Amino acid sequence: MKNPSSESTTRTLPVLSAAQIVTQPEDAKIDGFSVLDACHADMLKAASALERLVTVVLKDAVTPLDKASAAAVAEFYATTARRHHEDEERHVFPAMLASGNPELVQAALRLQQDHGWLEEDWMELESHVQAIATGIGQCDIDVLRQGVEVFAALHRDHIALEESVAYPQAQAQLGPAGRRAMGREMAARRRAERAGRATAR
Repeated sequence: MKNPSSESTTRTLPVLSAAQIVTQPEDAKIDGFSVLDACHADMLKAASALERLVTVVLKDAVTPLDKASAAAVAEFYATTARRHHEDEERHVFPAMLASGNPELVQAALRLQQDHGWLEEDWMELESHVQAIATGIGQCDIDVLRQGVEVFAALHRDHIALEESVAYPQAQAQLGPAGRRAMGREMAARRRAERAGRATAR
C-alpha cells in the first residue's frame, strides 16, 4: 500500500448504513459538481466507518449493526466510489491536463495516480471487510488496521486536493451549462448501468 502525504486525523467513527451513502445524480438539471461534492462527503463517512470497524474488531465486539455497516462500506467502495472516480477521470482531470499550467498538470497526474493507489488499497482490504460483514472467511486485524490507516488518510488528502485545486479549475472552465451537461452524462451512465444489471438478472 502507498503512504499518503499526511497522517489521518481523529474523527467521529460512525456506524454506516447503505441509506447514508447513496449518491446518485437523477435530475437532468443537476450540476455534476454537486454530485461529486456529495460523494466526497460520503467517502469521508465511509472512511470513518472503516476506522470504527477496526476499533470494534480489536475489541472483539462486532455487533449486527457493525456487520451491516461493513456491508454498506464494501458496497460503497465497489460501486459508488468507482463511479465517482470515473466521473472525475471523464470531466475534471482532462481540463487540468490540457491547461498548459505545470502545477495543474502535476496535480491532475497525482490525482490520477491516487485513484490507482486507492483501488489497489481497497482490493487488499475488501476481503477483510467482507469477512466482518458476512462472518465468512478471515479478517486479519493487522492487515485491516494498517490498511485502513493508509486508505483513510490517502482518501482525505486526495479529497482535500481535489476540492482546493481540481474542482475550482474544472468548474471555471466548464461554466454552468457544462456542469449541467456533466450531470446529465453522469445520470445517463448510471441509468445504463442499472438497466444492464436488471437485464443480467
